[in-house]
Amino acid sequence: MEKKSFATKVLKRKPPPIKMHYFTHLECSRCGKAADSEKLHNLCECGGPFLCRYDLARLRAEWGRDALQNAPKSLWRYAPALPVREDENRLQLGEGWTPLLEVPRLREQLGLENLFIKDESPNVTASFKARGLCMAVSRAKELGVKKIAIPSAGNAASATAAYAAAAGIECHVFMPRDVPQIFVAECKALGAHVELVDGLITDCGKRVLDGKAREGWFDVSTLKEPYRVEGKKTMGYELAEQFNWELPDVIIYPTGGGTGLIGMWKAFDEMEKLGWIDSKRPRMVSVQSTGCAPIIRAFHDGLDQAPEWHGALTIAAGLRVPRAVGDFLMLRALRESRGTAVAVTDTEILRWMQKGSALTGVFLCPEGAAAVAATVRLLKSGWIKAHERVVIFNTGSGLKYAELIQ
Repeated sequence: MEKKSFATKVLKRKPPPIKMHYFTHLECSRCGKAADSEKLHNLCECGGPFLCRYDLARLRAEWGRDALQNAPKSLWRYAPALPVREDENRLQLGEGWTPLLEVPRLREQLGLENLFIKDESPNVTASFKARGLCMAVSRAKELGVKKIAIPSAGNAASATAAYAAAAGIECHVFMPRDVPQIFVAECKALGAHVELVDGLITDCGKRVLDGKAREGWFDVSTLKEPYRVEGKKTMGYELAEQFNWELPDVIIYPTGGGTGLIGMWKAFDEMEKLGWIDSKRPRMVSVQSTGCAPIIRAFHDGLDQAPEWHGALTIAAGLRVPRAVGDFLMLRALRESRGTAVAVTDTEILRWMQKGSALTGVFLCPEGAAAVAATVRLLKSGWIKAHERVVIFNTGSGLKYAELIQ
C-alpha cells in the first residue's frame, strides 16, 4: 500500500473555519475621520467621539433576521453587528434581552392605548449601564487593556466594576461624594478602587483625565471611547425584534450622557441598511430634570451643542450631567426624528417613582419615573396621541434609591 507523503496529508486537511468579522473601522462623528479599529482610541483630535462602522452590505448578505431564532437571550444575540471579534473576549454576566412590559394599569391611568415599559433593571448590577460597559470592557480586554477608569454617578461605576472583575482588569471608579452608599459598597465588593470626589460627575471626569497618563488608565467615560454606545445600541435592536420589526411611534428616554439615545438611533439606521426594518422612525424624546437640563435648553433654543449647566441639582443622579460629550449627536437625533425634549421637576419624579411603581409592579428608578412624568406632560399637551404606541425606558432599579421613598 502506497504511503502518503506528509505534504499530501497537509494538502488534504480541511482548512480551519474562517471567522467572519464585519467591524471595519472607527469614524469620527464630528469630522468623519477614519481610525484604526485595532488601536486604542478615546476622542478624535477634533474632540468628536468615534463610532464603530461595519460592512453592512456583506452583513446583510450573510446574516438575516432568521438567524436570531437560535441566538442567545442576551445582547450577544447581535454579535455580528458588534465590535468584539473573538468569542473568548465576550464577557457575559446576563446582560441584555430585557423585558418589554405592557403595564395595563399605568396605561389605563394615563389614557394610552399602547403603552410599554422597556425595563432595564433585570440587567446585571440592575441598570442599563451593563450593556455599554459589557461592550467597552470586553473590547478593552481584546485590545490588551490592563487598567480602566471611569467617572460615574453610580450605575456606570457598578457595571464597570462588575465587568472588570470578570475580565481580570484593574478598575478605578470616581463618584461624587454624595452618591448613594450602595454604589460605593457594590464597587468595593466587586474589587474596584473607589475614590469619592467633591462635586459632580464632570469633576470626577477631570480626576480621571488628570491621572490617566500617570497611572496608565484607559478612560471608559461616556462616548470618550467608541464601544459603550455599541452596547447601548442593542436596546434598539431588541425593541425592533420584540415589536416584530415595526418600531414604536414614540420612545421616552431619560438622558444624562445620552449614549442610549445615540446608540438606538444608530441601531435603527443599521437595521434599515440590513433590510430588517423600513424607514419609519420613532419620535425620540429626551427627558431631564429641571435641576439639570442642558439638552432640553439647547433643543428649545435651537442650538447644535449644549452649553454647560451650572449649579446642577436633582435627586435623579443619572440625569445630573452638566455637560455631555455627545450633546450634538443627541440634538441631531431628536430633530431628525421630529422628537422633543422635556424637563420635569424632582417633585414629579418622586410622585411617579411611587405612583408608577404601584401601578406597574416595577420599582422605577428616579430616571424611569422622570420618563413617566414626561409622558404625562406630552399627553396633556397633545404631542402624544392616545392611540400611539409609546415606549418608556426604565433605566434601572429603584432599589438603589430606596432612601428616596418615605
